[in-house]
Amino acid sequence: MQTLANLSPFILMFVLFYFILIRPNQKRQKKVQDMQSNLQKGDKIVTIGGLHGTVDAVDEGKVVILCGDGSRLTYDRAAIRDVINADN
Repeated sequence: MQTLANLSPFILMFVLFYFILIRPNQKRQKKVQDMQSNLQKGDKIVTIGGLHGTVDAVDEGKVVILCGDGSRLTYDRAAIRDVINADN
């Protein structure tokens, strides 16, 4: 019984740590992975470097982005930070 009383603050700290830091981070990562896996041609996106463009083609691990001046740039899917406006 004494050891359980000694361990209870550590168990409480771990539970708080899980619900405050680990769980929200897992949810955020899942949301980003879902967004990156559902990219489609025509989606307006922003990369992690701040490049704004439109998805022109989607490959297994790469995305071709059409920029405003008409150039096409190839990025890894993981470089896509956000979908601004998905065409339906």
